[in-house]
Amino acid sequence: MKIACLQTACGATDVEQTLDRLRDAAGKAAAEGAELLIAPEMTVGGYPLQYAALAQSAGPAEGPQCAAVSEIAREAGIAVAHGWPERDGTHLYNAVRLVGRDGRPLAVYRKAHLYGRAEQELFTPGGSGVVQASLGGLTVGMLICYDVEFPEAVRAHALAGTDLLLVPTGLMSPWDFVAQTIVPARAFESQLYIAYANWSGEHGGLRFCGRTTIAAPDGTVECLGPAASGNDQLLFGEADPATLASARRTTPYLRDRRPELYGS
Repeated sequence: MKIACLQTACGATDVEQTLDRLRDAAGKAAAEGAELLIAPEMTVGGYPLQYAALAQSAGPAEGPQCAAVSEIAREAGIAVAHGWPERDGTHLYNAVRLVGRDGRPLAVYRKAHLYGRAEQELFTPGGSGVVQASLGGLTVGMLICYDVEFPEAVRAHALAGTDLLLVPTGLMSPWDFVAQTIVPARAFESQLYIAYANWSGEHGGLRFCGRTTIAAPDGTVECLGPAASGNDQLLFGEADPATLASARRTTPYLRDRRPELYGS
């Protein structure tokens, strides 16, 4: 499966602007033959979190914000993974939603590991560790940003059969090493692909480091986006079942584990 990651500039944007960016990226990615587009954390509304944009962009999974993304996917003929603030009753979640190329909803994941006081005060943590969907013959799973820094979260996906792990993120400097070192290590140690899509640029004293990454299960990095340039870019990679099978045969971590020695 050819996949595309959108690395886009942060800043003060409204919902319509973020949707326009996503629409443009989806069209370009589909034209390049990509079957799936992964956009950064909080795609709808943007980062850094602005209270006005947050109020405007928050809504349920079947609300108008998500319906607009479904229409973008349908128009371009490409599956899309996008972030948004999901409102469910009195709770607000940092969520990612996957829709098929026909715009049909496939899965929603709510961020389980919330980073820092600001995020912990705004959002309710999600209660599901593994959320998956079938797409293009692959089992696709989802985490968000800080989640991937917990090896247990990625290993749970590996044990559940995830082939491609989608991780919309909002990684800031000086933590570039997460994209450069930790994400490829997670892909190798859990024998799956990880597509990690980040913001870039600086706004309000916060600097997003770019470094969008597609890491393969054999220890290679299919692409590594540039450092924070502030420009929108599409980065492409392939999720190849043959590479998955070969990597799992060559480095059989999942087969050779001994959880009786270190399980809780």
